[in-house]
Amino acid sequence: MASTSADVSDRAADTVMRPRPRKPIHSQLSHMSNVSKPNSALDTPSNDHGTGTTSGRSTPVPLDAPPSVKSLSTARRQVRAEQRRRLFPTIEFASRVSHFDPNSDYRDFHGFFNLFWIGLAIMAITTMLRNIKDTGYPLRVEIWSLFTVKLWHLAIADFLMVATTAISLPLHRLFRAAPAGGPLTWAKGGMAIMSVYQVLWLTFWIAVPFLLDWTWTSQVFFLLHAMVILMKMHSYAFYNGHLSETEKRLRALDNPSTASRAPAYLYPTSDNPMGTIASPTRPEARGKGGGEDGALGDADAVAQLREDLARELTSPIGNITYPANLTWANYADYICCPTLCYEIEYPRTDKVDWKNLISKIVAIFGCIFLLTVISEEFILPALVDASRRLDPSLRPADSPLATTDVLLILAETMSWLLFPFMLTFLLVFLVIFEYVLGACAEITRFADRHFYSDWWNSTDWMEFSREWNTPVYSFLRRHVYSASRPHIGKANATVITFLISAVGHEIVMACITKKLRGYGFVCQMLQLPIVMLQRTRWVRGKKTLNNVCFWCSMIMGLSLICSLYVLV
Repeated sequence: MASTSADVSDRAADTVMRPRPRKPIHSQLSHMSNVSKPNSALDTPSNDHGTGTTSGRSTPVPLDAPPSVKSLSTARRQVRAEQRRRLFPTIEFASRVSHFDPNSDYRDFHGFFNLFWIGLAIMAITTMLRNIKDTGYPLRVEIWSLFTVKLWHLAIADFLMVATTAISLPLHRLFRAAPAGGPLTWAKGGMAIMSVYQVLWLTFWIAVPFLLDWTWTSQVFFLLHAMVILMKMHSYAFYNGHLSETEKRLRALDNPSTASRAPAYLYPTSDNPMGTIASPTRPEARGKGGGEDGALGDADAVAQLREDLARELTSPIGNITYPANLTWANYADYICCPTLCYEIEYPRTDKVDWKNLISKIVAIFGCIFLLTVISEEFILPALVDASRRLDPSLRPADSPLATTDVLLILAETMSWLLFPFMLTFLLVFLVIFEYVLGACAEITRFADRHFYSDWWNSTDWMEFSREWNTPVYSFLRRHVYSASRPHIGKANATVITFLISAVGHEIVMACITKKLRGYGFVCQMLQLPIVMLQRTRWVRGKKTLNNVCFWCSMIMGLSLICSLYVLV
């Protein structure tokens, strides 16, 4: 029977050309998943002809070929025969996981990013077509018209707001020039002067939009920009103030007999969470030194302290040393850089990528367009309808609203706002952290563009606060948490940090809605007990459950807060 099959195959070889087996795409399928015999031996046919299941395309092997050539030819024929032995098509199975499986190594979701934008484009196009059908115009004009109201007022006020922060530089030069121990040094009076100025500065510029009766769109932009500039001014003043005191200590060591020998203190950081009295580079911090107890000699201690202080005055990159950074060009560059934490020097790219910059600028306007469309078509109508239904003047006097009716209207409004606010949240994230900050980084050639981490995988609010907004998190950790922890402890420093963040959010909401209600403040502070609950042994470690809870609370919280501020 074998020889008969072989004869038929030989006769058909000249006329039938069968395709070769397709090469498996995945490396996991590169091995054969089915073996016909238990011992997986490759038997040589009894003759030198191809087997009955060969494709007929093998190069004939001469009769006098070496045994090695014959064995290779036999192996190829045998493998092809094994792949076509079954009559019914089979599926190649291997040990694999799906792309969305937690154990998958596949992380490129760029296609879904493109799909997100395509979906938003479809939404915008269908919305414009519906508006053309209903009103004859592609877009509603209620919000669009607000962008041009008192635009010059906004531009001039924003320029003056930024310009008035420049007083930090001459004031700091004054503090630095003051003699050590004098009333105008940073430690004595400089810190108090800058703190009072920042409070007065913020109060004045928060009041400006109310005094000029701006629209809420202008007020949102101006207030958020004011908050950013305030943090920049604070970081510039306090970091340079620290450097001025460090420089005074270093100069005092020129006369060690009268200088302070107190070791340099390292503030808590992510790499040094506890803070240390002595630098880790110091021998006594490593348990090494000249004496029996590891202590340094007097001269060595002074030299080491001088080295620690000098290193503090030098930028991490090593090109600039304080006070060479106290220039107007350095200050202007810092104001434009996409960071809230001042450093003497930043890493830079070699050149501006103009193609990338133009694409980000176009994306900024695209996001603003989509945000306006979503607000006009989905958010504003729901809020207007709810306000009308809750207005007691529009209801008969004999049928006042009951508490259950108010709660039902609020619940219905929240349900209508869930999806629009989810899209708004994602677009706000993209326009700020990907496009605005990315464009600023490209213009200034700012090299560190880690403005966010994978916050979408957050399992609690503490993790979200670290990964959602890296610039603000770095500022709060450096200038609030690390500055207060040595005095009040870790727990109290954490509460103070959340408290300041909650106050900032409440100021923004109060200025936008012109209502001081405290809903945003309460929701922000509730994150602390929620985090404590999520870290209990009953909930800790359940990443999927915690991430689902995070997303649900995020989406519902946005629509809830908006409904409360607008309707209550």
